[in-house]
Amino acid sequence: MTTQRRLLSALISAQIVLGAAACGGSHESSGATSKPAWNDAGINAVSRPVIGSGVSAVTALQPDGKLQTVVNDVRDGKRLWARPTVISGRPAAMGVAPPAVAGTPGHAIVASVESGTHGAALVGRDARTGEQRWTRTVGTTFGPTRCGGLLCLSESTARKSAAFAALNPATGKSAWHMPGVAEVEWAGPGRVVLFRMAAHPTVEAHDLATGKELWTFPIEGALGRGANLSGGWAFGSVGNALIGYLAPYQTRSNGPLSAFGFFSLRLSDGRQQWVRKRLLRIYPSANPAVSLITREVDDADRYGGFTELDPRTGRSVTRLTTTGAPRVNWWLAFPQDLSAVGFLSHDRPSRMYDLRTGRAITGHTRAWSFCTTAPAPLKITGQTGFYPIAALCPYDLKNGRRLDTTNAVPPGWYTGSVDGWRVWRDERGALHGVHDGDGTSPGMYQ
Repeated sequence: MTTQRRLLSALISAQIVLGAAACGGSHESSGATSKPAWNDAGINAVSRPVIGSGVSAVTALQPDGKLQTVVNDVRDGKRLWARPTVISGRPAAMGVAPPAVAGTPGHAIVASVESGTHGAALVGRDARTGEQRWTRTVGTTFGPTRCGGLLCLSESTARKSAAFAALNPATGKSAWHMPGVAEVEWAGPGRVVLFRMAAHPTVEAHDLATGKELWTFPIEGALGRGANLSGGWAFGSVGNALIGYLAPYQTRSNGPLSAFGFFSLRLSDGRQQWVRKRLLRIYPSANPAVSLITREVDDADRYGGFTELDPRTGRSVTRLTTTGAPRVNWWLAFPQDLSAVGFLSHDRPSRMYDLRTGRAITGHTRAWSFCTTAPAPLKITGQTGFYPIAALCPYDLKNGRRLDTTNAVPPGWYTGSVDGWRVWRDERGALHGVHDGDGTSPGMYQ
């Protein structure tokens, strides 16, 4: 899973790096070659959507400033149910948490945080009907996530007694727990790999059934001392490797950047396979396990060219300087296949360069970038500083103009997919789904 993923962190990181519809349930399938697709425009989705057990679940914002969990049938977009949800103790920089879908087919639940009698509670509801199955008081939490066959979350995060809990999704009862705050980054049939958020952060694997620690890896051992989680982080897995990223953070104006870069661990035993310090994750971008296009930072914290890495080895594949970039006010843009880097100047002639050859690509070239670089904060009742997950829009790099988004389907490296289904929010918050593949892969925020 990638935490990297969050709108605010994404835009902040981008600024650091660069210096700078139809009704719900409408089904569009007409003919043997058409791709099943749907749109739900009667929603204002603000979290990333999650898919599982035949449903799509997302956190949405209502006109009155209240949040709700909205669940659609992923096959046709039919709205199944919606229930109120709340934010309780989640930092704004992490963005709005999505619900979690967990459990076995036919017995799946959607879990989200709701207002309870004794404070915020995690509530598990039948994925198809929304009927409540169980509730668990959690106080403050960053939100739930599926972890293999279990449901995991950190609870009471604002207290010294904060703990990470693995729950039985059918009953909500604890299978095991451990002290501290952690986030799930990978899970298999028998183990879960966590990112433990602490003054000296670690990545560690635990037995999924018992919680027994199997291995632990100190991130500062790879990237150096002085790690600061305020800049954000990201993880992704490919084969037997977990690729991690810790972003830099500047604690004071003109001060040095905290330790940052990429590293790879072997999932079986936690052994470090490679490390590349002082490289930045750029935005928008694919999950680190799918593609690693990074930006260089020298020892004086000056930004340089772009380097593409092989996620399996950490070796540089190609390098592109910023010689051809506009002098000011440019944002990155990428084509569907991530074969080039575009420097987008809105409504002005822009430039794109082939990553393999470094040569300029001329003519009308289509690329994807953020729909806006100045998003408005969400007006959530009782909460400030939250932003929606950033949407992508297509642009013509010849003139820097935005293209029509009516039927635009964002690239798979942005949306990710589950069993060939891709679900995303557009810049207005409307939800869209399309089935155009067979596999499962992580997206930008996963």
